[in-house]
Order: sequence, then C-alpha cells, then structure tokens
Amino acid sequence: MAIRVNGEDAAAPEDARVSLLDFLREHLHLTGTKVGCNQGACGACTVLVDGERVLSCLTLAAQADGHAVTTIEGLAMGGDLHPLQAAFIEHDGFQCGYCTPGQICAASAMLEEVARGTPSYVTADLSNERITLTSEEIRERMSGNLCRCGAHNGIVDAILQVAGGDAR
Repeated sequence: MAIRVNGEDAAAPEDARVSLLDFLREHLHLTGTKVGCNQGACGACTVLVDGERVLSCLTLAAQADGHAVTTIEGLAMGGDLHPLQAAFIEHDGFQCGYCTPGQICAASAMLEEVARGTPSYVTADLSNERITLTSEEIRERMSGNLCRCGAHNGIVDAILQVAGGDAR
C-alpha cells in the first residue's frame, strides 16, 4: 500500500514509529505543515486524512497507509489559492503565519462537517438539518487550533466569508 499525499502516492516509511508529521516534513519535504507543541494541543500540524482533520503529530504515518492525505500544499488548485487561503489573506487571518496551515486545513474540514449537518457542542437546534454557521459555531469548531498572535477575529471572518456568511 501507499499513502496518497496531495494526489501522489508515497511509500509508507519502513519504521512504523514515524509520525505523519515527520513523514510529511522530513521524508516528503512538505514543510507547510508546522510543528507546534508536538503534543496535540495547538493544532498547528493539522492535515486532512480522507477529508477529516487529524493532528499529524499524534498520528503515525502507518495509520495513513492506504488513505489520502491533504496538506496545505495540496489545498491550492493548479496554482490558484484555495478560497480559504485567499480569505485568510483578505481578512488578515494570520499574523506570524505559523498556525495558518493548520487553521486552513481545519477550516476546510470544518466547512465539510457543517455541510454534512454534523452538529457541534454549541449548535442551537439539533433538529434542524441545516446548521447556521455563526461566529460562535466557528469558534467552537476551531477551538482545537490556537493562534498565539490573536488573529482569531480575522480567522473567523475569513471562514464566514467562504461559508457565505457575513464577515464583519
């Protein structure tokens, strides 16, 4: 089997102890995924596995064997920025930019969760199949990704814009 990373197959590492984060950064030289706390607390290393967000520092590369991994490099489409990437720039959703790749990957998966009708802890009406994406809903869903610079308002505005809501 192989790990499909950003649309290309890569052989899984022989050492089963290699984290997905180290596999991406050190074996495949995809350095867009950042090393944050390396303990699963900050979300800087968030990537997508089969479209679901995962913390690559807590995931073994062997667990991704046979699955599709998407990193920040894989979100751009043919040289064009992903709409979330463009919105983060427009709304100054990053300052130092270190957490930005993980934030954007998490936001991408979060928007898919909302589209599927997956409720969060703060979803007000669980009987409604359509979730209204509010700032509170976004903040709850993105709470696993920390921005130490305090760009959270810009991040929420960027996500709201892409989701079709009103940014401040």
